[in-house]
Parts: sequence; C-alpha cells; structure tokens
Amino acid sequence: MIRNVLGSVLALAGAAAAVLSPFRDWYDGRPGRGYRVAELFSGISASRPGPLDSILLAFLFAALLTVAGVVLRSRLLVAAAGVVVLGFTVLWMVRQGESVGSLAIAADGSGLGWGVAEAAAGGVLLLLGAAVMPGRHGAGRRLARKRRDQPYTAPGSEHPDTWPPTQEPGPSVQTSTLPEPEPELYTGPDPAERHGPGSGPAPVGRDTAPYPVAPDEAPDKAPDADGRPNG
Repeated sequence: MIRNVLGSVLALAGAAAAVLSPFRDWYDGRPGRGYRVAELFSGISASRPGPLDSILLAFLFAALLTVAGVVLRSRLLVAAAGVVVLGFTVLWMVRQGESVGSLAIAADGSGLGWGVAEAAAGGVLLLLGAAVMPGRHGAGRRLARKRRDQPYTAPGSEHPDTWPPTQEPGPSVQTSTLPEPEPELYTGPDPAERHGPGSGPAPVGRDTAPYPVAPDEAPDKAPDADGRPNG
C-alpha cells in the first residue's frame, strides 16, 4: 500500500512537471511550446506553432498515460509516459544542438533554460514512480498469499467425508464409526464343496484339513525292483 501511494505521488509529480515545462524558457528565452513536434524530426525553425501543434501536445499525452497508469495500477503505462517525456526532451536537445552548433548555459540567461531541466526531471520522476509502484501483479500476489495463509475451514456436516478419508466432498458411504471390514482375499467356491472326502488330493496351496489322510502303504506291499508287489 505504501509503495503504491509513493509511486503514484512520484508519477503524478513527474507528469505535472512535464506539462508545465513547455510554458518555461527552453533556449534563449524561447518557451517549449514555441517548438513544433514536427521540428523534432525535420529540424528547428523560427516559426511559431499553435498550442496543439507544439511539444506541449506530446507532454499532455504523457500526462494522460500517467493518470491511466495510476488509476489502473499499471507500471507499464507510467513507464511509457516517462519514456515519452524523456524521449522528446532528448530529441529536442539533439535538434537544437544541430541548429545552433552547440548547447550551452550562459550566466545572462541565454542558452538552455529551466524548462528543459524541468522536463527532464519530470521524465525521471515518472520512471522512478513506475519502479516504486508494485503494480496489479504485486497486489494480486499479496492477496493470494493472504488467502493461502488463512487457516483451512473444516467441512460441515452437510458435506461428510467417506471412509476411509479421501478429502472429497459428497455424501458418506460409510456412516459407522467402526472401520470398514476387509474383503476375503479368495473369492472362489469353498474348497470343501468342490473336493469332499475321498475326492482326491487337495489342490496345492489350499487348506488340507477337510481331506482324509490316507495311510501309508505297508512295507510288505511295496513293489520290488522289478515293479511287482511283494507278498
């Protein structure tokens, strides 16, 4: 909040200085509003333009950009206004230097006037204001951080959770406080029903309790080496 206010004050002060600068002397007693915008691209002449054909028009456009940037909290618009003011000021200095051969400041008030310094200072203040302002993205990040820091609100009884907890809203499918019974791993038919007593050996890996235990064959009934039973 403080950065936004400070940046807005700097930007508005820079825009005001830029708008007032064409009414002051720029060079040899000639005010800034006495220079055409077209002369900054073609060369300085002795003609006197109208109010809406001078450098004042460019600075008014920069002031509108500044006001829009402050209202919308847009650093880009404020920075663009500063670039416009500094760009036209530097371009004027280049054309004026080409016209008179050199730029100088004399003790008698001739040469560069205070209007040029005021315009340059206004452009610098606009850039500083854009740098200080947090902008809309900064405000959005602070709001998101504030919401993230708030404690999580537990869901009410109108949105019960399922069991086991899945953190998903919706009606409960298990309202008992006891844990849900685990299903049997083997879901096939009962081995005792498929393999009754005397139906053969039990399948591998199954419980052999329901199957009868066959007695071992007598030693005298065991086959000999030729494959014939003894006795």
